[in-house]
Amino acid sequence: MPALTPAAAGAPYSVPPEPSRLPAFLLAVAVHAVLVGFLWFGISWQNNEPVAVEAEVWDMSVQTAAAPELPPPPAPEPEPRPEPTPPPPRVAEPIPIERPAPTPPDINLQREKELKEKARKQELAEKRELERKEEARKELAEQKKRDEAERKELANKEADDKKKLEKQAADKKLAADKAAKDKAEKAEAAKLAKFRDEEMKRMAGAMGSGGSAVKSTAPKADAGYVAAITAAIKSATAYAGSTTMPGNPKAVFKVDQLPTGEIMSVRLVKSSGVPEFDRAVQNGIKNASPLPKKKDGTVERTLDVNFSMKDYD
Repeated sequence: MPALTPAAAGAPYSVPPEPSRLPAFLLAVAVHAVLVGFLWFGISWQNNEPVAVEAEVWDMSVQTAAAPELPPPPAPEPEPRPEPTPPPPRVAEPIPIERPAPTPPDINLQREKELKEKARKQELAEKRELERKEEARKELAEQKKRDEAERKELANKEADDKKKLEKQAADKKLAADKAAKDKAEKAEAAKLAKFRDEEMKRMAGAMGSGGSAVKSTAPKADAGYVAAITAAIKSATAYAGSTTMPGNPKAVFKVDQLPTGEIMSVRLVKSSGVPEFDRAVQNGIKNASPLPKKKDGTVERTLDVNFSMKDYD
């Protein structure tokens, strides 16, 4: 509202001339256009109830007479309310697409596919199980081979050790037997040598008194050769019978030998009357083969051998 100015003294108050209303009108139109635009945008954007806006329009054409008093200060124009913050746009939820129910052929096809997949998985599982079992079988077979090889190796080692021990024992026994045999042979040789010496002495005495147990067919026999043959035959004769029979029975044999001293034949010329004694002397002659040789290496091819029972006392 325009301020009233006092008139001259003694003159009535008068309204001063109005300024141009065009700027105010344009401003009011612009404000109303902005408000209408916001309202329209809010209504078109959401379905909220529009906010009522009150506006007071002053009619500048009305002139009121001013009272003599000073008019009250003009009331302040109400401040426009702040426009509410528009809510965020609502996101439209996707409309679920309804899938048509599968037709019977589709169901059968799906079921067949599932069965095939199940069969494939089962076949794969069975194949893996077979592979696992085959692997386990191979591993077991390999382990058995290793165990068998170790067992054979151990058995061979034990057999070799046993053979070595047996060979050592056999060698030891052989050495012991050989030593015993050598000892026995030496003892027998010593005994035979002693016996021969005794026989030679005895037969030397007997020859002086009337004969020998062995006679050569040669004109002259070597006394040492005859004594050696007699001792060899007597040592090879084993007679366990009685030698106390009356008359001192005598057995006479004819012996043929090779140049090597090996006996070819033994013939009983005269029996002693005691068959056991005859057989013992005959076996002793055979066991004494080959007979001793002369000093020059020769032998008498035919010998007359006679032994009395008392010769074995």
